[in-house]
Amino acid sequence: MVIYESCAIGSGSQANNPLLQELPDPITKATWDHYVTISLKDAEALGIENDAEGRTQLVTITANGKSVSVAALVQPGQAPGTLGVALGYGRTNVGLVGKGIGANVYPLLTAGESLGYSITSGVKIEKTETAFQIAQTQIHQTYMGRANVVQESILSDYLSNPNEWNDKAPKITSWDKKVPPGSLSMWKGHEYKNHHWGMAIDLNTCTGCGSCVVACNVENNVALVGKEEVINRREMHWLRIDRYYSSEADVEDYQGLEKASDNPEVVFQPMLCQHCNNAPCETVCPVAATTHSTEGLNQMTYNRCIGTRYCANNCPYKVRRFNWFKYHDNQKFLQANPAMNTDLGRMVLNPDVTVRSRGVMEKCSFCAQRIQAGKLNAKKERRPVQDGEVVTACQAACSTGAIVFGDMNDPESKISKLLEIDHYMEVEKDGKVEKVFNHTIDKKIGNPRAYRVLEEIGVKPNIFYLTKIRNKDKDSKNA
Repeated sequence: MVIYESCAIGSGSQANNPLLQELPDPITKATWDHYVTISLKDAEALGIENDAEGRTQLVTITANGKSVSVAALVQPGQAPGTLGVALGYGRTNVGLVGKGIGANVYPLLTAGESLGYSITSGVKIEKTETAFQIAQTQIHQTYMGRANVVQESILSDYLSNPNEWNDKAPKITSWDKKVPPGSLSMWKGHEYKNHHWGMAIDLNTCTGCGSCVVACNVENNVALVGKEEVINRREMHWLRIDRYYSSEADVEDYQGLEKASDNPEVVFQPMLCQHCNNAPCETVCPVAATTHSTEGLNQMTYNRCIGTRYCANNCPYKVRRFNWFKYHDNQKFLQANPAMNTDLGRMVLNPDVTVRSRGVMEKCSFCAQRIQAGKLNAKKERRPVQDGEVVTACQAACSTGAIVFGDMNDPESKISKLLEIDHYMEVEKDGKVEKVFNHTIDKKIGNPRAYRVLEEIGVKPNIFYLTKIRNKDKDSKNA
């Protein structure tokens, strides 16, 4: 049994921090819960099964003559004969938020073993008949072979054919031939005369740590909802990190594709509002509460929203959140959300961002308040906005530089150079072909690694992902 420190609450020092209690674990995607991870083989031997709703059973772990009871969580990729359980839970004198969550596993360790956080002998695990439900923000394990969601390749294949994924990209039918989805549209399109804000996320660099999730919550006054609401699928995070395992099943074996490999590879994909240029959420709102800005942002007007939730139904990326309750000034959410429900807690809220009320939709805004602050500072100094002057909260918190944000209309911006954007297009004028600056949404992207999620539906997001490239042998199953 390996006893480890949780990436969120550590040894327990952060157990009273609701931001970290509600932060999904990068691997298990569990929140507000304590559990022991167990291999699929061992779980089957014990008769333990996690269903599609996260329901499982409590188990009793015994080591060094001491026993604790925690929930069992089946973890793909874990070696048979091993258990993993986190420190920092079961605290009784910690504060309102962390009190009584989980079990204290420190007694299982002896003085010598605590240095290595592992117990190699005398460990027993027994299944109980007590049911338990773990609050997880993601239940599915794989992306079901959908290359329009996650693109990954190996280095040798990429070097031999950098345009492999562009060649395989889905096409749509135009009478008698197949054409790229972006070439046909019933939309008039947009022209961005000043700024055109966009983001690029490198799947190679993202480690799934969740720092961007916490930074987004703090910056934008995102409500924390607690365990029961997470179980009800009502978490409010504007930014989530989807964790996908590889599957060895054939692409046509849909049932097999749902199961992760015994020794899977992992990809982390931050998913937030894609700020689509042809946004399907905007067309269905009956009160125009969600609109498109002149700089490429998909905007929300909270005091106009009447909560039909049509926009959430029409969002292909499922990144919109509905306020089922008034999370501020509501004692029901005092434990999960003290920052909005105590006088002292409210002092940490960001005064530049509206605290949303019950019955409205909300989502990522590309940190519109930071964009406006950068533009105003530049205006006061009578100069253009400089690249790097506007930094979103998620980008600022990313320790690996996986997130790049900037103005795609600026040829010298970091995002323009990363995506290798061609800012000029040829137009015919007076019988002559001239090159003019391209202010439209249809800028040519030169980086073969760049792609948009679900590109074939033609919504043309302003967020690009860079293909995951693994440096391994072609016949190897592991990186």
